[in-house]
Amino acid sequence: MTGISEAVILMAGEGSRLRDSDKGILKPVAPVLGRPLISYTLEALTCAGIKTVYFVVGYESKRMTAQVKQLIPSGVSASFIENQDWQKHNGISLLAAAGHVGAPFVLTMSDHIFDGAIIGRLLDSFDPAFLNLAVDRKLGSIFDLEDAMKIRTREDRIIGIGKNLRDYDAIDIGLFVCSLEIFDYLERAKSDSSRNDCSLADGIHLMAGDDKVRAIDIGAAWWQDVDTPEMLQHAERQLAEGMQSAVT
Repeated sequence: MTGISEAVILMAGEGSRLRDSDKGILKPVAPVLGRPLISYTLEALTCAGIKTVYFVVGYESKRMTAQVKQLIPSGVSASFIENQDWQKHNGISLLAAAGHVGAPFVLTMSDHIFDGAIIGRLLDSFDPAFLNLAVDRKLGSIFDLEDAMKIRTREDRIIGIGKNLRDYDAIDIGLFVCSLEIFDYLERAKSDSSRNDCSLADGIHLMAGDDKVRAIDIGAAWWQDVDTPEMLQHAERQLAEGMQSAVT
């Protein structure tokens, strides 16, 4: 219905904060209520009509690819793109997908879980002329707010982004609809870096400076970044509560 059929999932990092506590299990396939973490994202994307998924892998790429291939839903085409510079920031991982994906495309992370309604809301509301970022304005409900990516908005425009923002009114939940311009801005951010490196936030910061980033509020819906054992436990509680509510 939206015309978007492609998604990129970033999963190149080491995920050490969760992996070290779970006997070396790769974070995207760590069990969450008995299911691999990445399976929740794949299910949500499939329900939203995504037909092609590009996985950007890096750390233990062969093992990661082999394990994730077993989880691909029927009817979804999967491609695995290796980021050999996986030790660098996530902007480099997204740049590895340049030339593979069409526009617009969904972008997300392998370690985030979303209420199923969020992707649908994003796809119903995006503007293809912008980078569209799903944000959570329920600041009091954020688990580990200190570690979250903060966002400052003016109406529906994003004017600031960073973990250390002192003045913010929303949180980046790690879900986007992107135009291909994101790759140009990431290249700019990379060239501005003395280390030939850049984060996704660096590219978004540059786009926001040109008034090219929109915030889409997720409203009452929930999400959770699963980066530590504590975050995983919180995600499991949220999922269990959601299942209980559906039954009752």
